[in-house]
Amino acid sequence: MSTLKQQLKTDVVGHMKAGNKIALTTVRNVLGEIETREKGGKTPVEFDDAQVITLLQKEAAKRRDTAQIYTEAGEPDRAAAEVTEAEVIEAYLPKPLNAEEAAAVVDRIITGLEAEQGKLSMKQMGLAMKPITAEIAGRFDGKAVSEMVRKRLQ
Repeated sequence: MSTLKQQLKTDVVGHMKAGNKIALTTVRNVLGEIETREKGGKTPVEFDDAQVITLLQKEAAKRRDTAQIYTEAGEPDRAAAEVTEAEVIEAYLPKPLNAEEAAAVVDRIITGLEAEQGKLSMKQMGLAMKPITAEIAGRFDGKAVSEMVRKRLQ
């Protein structure tokens, strides 16, 4: 079981004991969505942390979108409830990287690969992108990372 999924399950108990109904309901809903997606295919799968993070990002974005719709419809109380749920979910997401931090990760990984294999060419961009994406996934824009790698390899 992924450590993030285990953390969500542990926090359900903590929210129950603390009487935090909004966080409890939100975390239970997210866990339900994870389990539905895991069992929804032809064969059941176990999500890893990267898949759980992707799902959490989507769930938080859904709530932010719904809050916007409620705000436009003149329902500030319902919008505030959606924002609160989004904040609960976002607390489980890794800290986003800024451009300098992402560039540092790109440089470090490419430098390491070049030390092992010699100068990388544009044809080997996929070789560099795989470990970079694994480390940065969900914390910085993928297109911007791809552009950083492209510039670094030229």
